[in-house]
Order: sequence, then C-alpha cells, then structure tokens
Amino acid sequence: MLRNKLMLAASVMALGACGGGDKTADNNAAKPADTTAAATATAAPAGGAAAPAGATVAAAPITGKTVEVKMIGDAQGYRFDPATITVKVGDGIKFTNVTGGPHNVTFFADSIPAGASAALNANMPNTTSPLTGPLLINANDTYTVSFAGTKPGAYHFYCTPHLALGMKGVITVQ
Repeated sequence: MLRNKLMLAASVMALGACGGGDKTADNNAAKPADTTAAATATAAPAGGAAAPAGATVAAAPITGKTVEVKMIGDAQGYRFDPATITVKVGDGIKFTNVTGGPHNVTFFADSIPAGASAALNANMPNTTSPLTGPLLINANDTYTVSFAGTKPGAYHFYCTPHLALGMKGVITVQ
C-alpha cells in the first residue's frame, strides 16, 4: 500500500515537473451550474441506500465561514497549518500554497464518514482523481473545498507529494 502511494506521489511530482496541472493563480472557481458537467460522483440517497446508477451530485456552495489552511514546506518540515481543523456543515476550507510546493489536498477514502465521499468529491473543483485536488505549483495558489452537504465526522487528508514526509491532517465536521 505504501509502495503504491509512493509511486503515485512520484508520478504526480513528475507530472508537475513536466508542466502538467493547473497553474492558474486561483483554482477555486465554482463548478458550472450544469450538474452533468459539474460532478461525476455517485449520489447517496437518504438512509444510506445505494445510489441509482448514473446519479450525480452537484457541488454545494459554501454557506458558512471559510477557514484558511497554509501548506508549508521548509526547514521545519512539510505540514498543513493548522493540521487539525474543526468546521460546521456548510463551511469551506481554503488551502494556500505558502512554500515548498507543489502541494495538493487528498482525502483518505477509507477515513471519512460512510457515504460522504460523493458529496465531498462533488465539492472539490478540478479534481485529478477521486477526492484529490489539483497540484498548487506557485506560492499563493489556493484551492477551496466546500463542506456544504457533507456528513459530520472526521475527514483525514494529506498532500500527495509529501505524504511520506508526514504532511497530513484531519478536518472535523460538526
């Protein structure tokens, strides 16, 4: 498992080095209103039942506060600051590349509340794979994730290129 994650991290870093990825100064543009283009995550109906085939979930806008989390790599190590965050359903988190990039935010699929991945993935613009945001290449690049429509619980996350260096954290949604 760790070997696969390290191979993924190396692949992501190689892609970033060869010019891949989104290099715009602000990657937090809203998803289009058309839900067929906005999300491909499978919807989870109320009650935890299986979603119908082909169902989609539209991105939910932030309705509460937005918390900033800095992404840092320096002589003290690679880290999210803060690494432990508490928000409410409806809040958002803006990740900002400060130093040591490229950085991204990826959620551990097996460490988030059951049935929450469809809504979370729909609230992540410009994903590179499920529950994985784009690489933030330049200092001050930002990436915002909405927790509107998600379930309360712990959402464990990490930076793909720096997971082996301990760059991870947890978001508690109340």
